[in-house]
Amino acid sequence: MNLSSKESKGQQLPLSTSPNSSFLDELSIVKIGGNIIDNPVELAVFLVAFSKIKGPKILVHGGGKSATKMAENLGLKPKMIDGRRITDAPMLDVAVMVYSGQINKNIVAQLQANNCNAMGFSGADGNLIQSEKRNDPTIDYGFVGDIKSVNRTLLTNFLNNTIVPVFCAITHDGKGQLLNTNADTIASELAIALSKTFNVTLNYCFEKPGVLLDADDDKSLIISINEELYSKLKEEKAIHSGMIPKLENCFNSLKKGVTYIKIGHHSMLQNTDCAGTTIKL
Repeated sequence: MNLSSKESKGQQLPLSTSPNSSFLDELSIVKIGGNIIDNPVELAVFLVAFSKIKGPKILVHGGGKSATKMAENLGLKPKMIDGRRITDAPMLDVAVMVYSGQINKNIVAQLQANNCNAMGFSGADGNLIQSEKRNDPTIDYGFVGDIKSVNRTLLTNFLNNTIVPVFCAITHDGKGQLLNTNADTIASELAIALSKTFNVTLNYCFEKPGVLLDADDDKSLIISINEELYSKLKEEKAIHSGMIPKLENCFNSLKKGVTYIKIGHHSMLQNTDCAGTTIKL
């Protein structure tokens, strides 16, 4: 493999607004949410759209609802504190089975059927993503990982040889321990690391049209959001729950070199007229 290879040089990806596209390859990183994964029809439509993205690309997926269902089938009761999942040893086993096994390989197989040469990874494979066990002074989250490093060299090698990495939400600590890791954060950290080599477009795709003022009203879409507006809406509790860490990941990514970030329905991958929410500093 040749690290200097630029097989896709000059190709434009949907949604990219990079001013430097003539100097660096464009890379699209897409994260899909659990509600798409849980719907076979929606997942199939999404994977067709993802397969059609030109140039190098990476897919990141979670799968929390599937893991919860599997745990319940095994007689395990998921534990939550302040809306955050606790990953004890039995739940880690379930997460590894579901995320890196069932979901990841199903996605890879469907991408291959769409002539997209995908390869499934956890962070442990090729030491691609190394994390450390979360050390919170007040809450024991169990086997939850916070990302320390991304193997940019190996990833760039894969991308330059037209391999499409598909990441599940499992990383490792370099000492033999697998860790459950937030998929939004994985997408963000991959984007940051690879922004040193590519102009990176990061898309968070889920079943909603974007960031909403009212979670129950799809017409309350916020077309564009910056840190100032985000702080105001968070204070007013118009933005809450899982959207908070997602947006904080977005702002952190933009500050560290990611070119463009959008949150919205997966149809935005092929339809640039699909509104979504653009994230700005």
